[in-house]
Amino acid sequence: MATYILVPGADGTAWYWHLVVPELRDRGHTVVTVDLPSDDSAGLDAFADAIVDAVRTTAPDPQGPVVLVAQSLGGFSAPLICDRVPVDRIVLVNAMVPRPGETAGDWWGVTGQAAARSAYAEAIGRGADAEFDPRTDFFHDVPADVTDEALAAPQAGPPAALFAQPWPLKAWPDLPTRFLQGRDDRFFPLEFQREVVRERLGIDVEVLPGGHLLALSRPREVAAELLKEA
Repeated sequence: MATYILVPGADGTAWYWHLVVPELRDRGHTVVTVDLPSDDSAGLDAFADAIVDAVRTTAPDPQGPVVLVAQSLGGFSAPLICDRVPVDRIVLVNAMVPRPGETAGDWWGVTGQAAARSAYAEAIGRGADAEFDPRTDFFHDVPADVTDEALAAPQAGPPAALFAQPWPLKAWPDLPTRFLQGRDDRFFPLEFQREVVRERLGIDVEVLPGGHLLALSRPREVAAELLKEA
């Protein structure tokens, strides 16, 4: 049996993974979820502490392989725990991949995300100047009831401090790493992610059907990929 540590993206809530969790637990695996800090002064260190605390509370003695899973912005914080928790491998999901010394605030311009999103919006008929809209960019393939539940919750957003702190690791953790990418992600388009991930991690993305919020739109498919790590 494996232990899965599921780190959310910019919304910072364990709820993001709530449809994936039973798919893993029903097969006997241990699942650790975490609500990340929302205080505006919380930076990467506070995020890492929150993840480690959740692991120590839920799985103080992890059994089997420990699989660290990070969604979107979680790509900046999740790797920081690898010298504090016995992680065996990492799975990134539509994630941001940082370089040493890069801030999450700088990542967007350095990678060219805005231009990539604009080009993709034009390619699918929305127009190159399409304004960002959560329902259109994030929830376009998420069931309506799940979307309504997500948007009815308080929308705190990630702390400002998180975007200002340089990524402190000297290199990506020396662990087997996979990258799951939504084919129809409108926020981090597929071809954009292929280039960024190949350049920064030296691996190819594995394409799944769905958009940016795969754990909400395709939870069974995501769980099936994670179960390959057990």
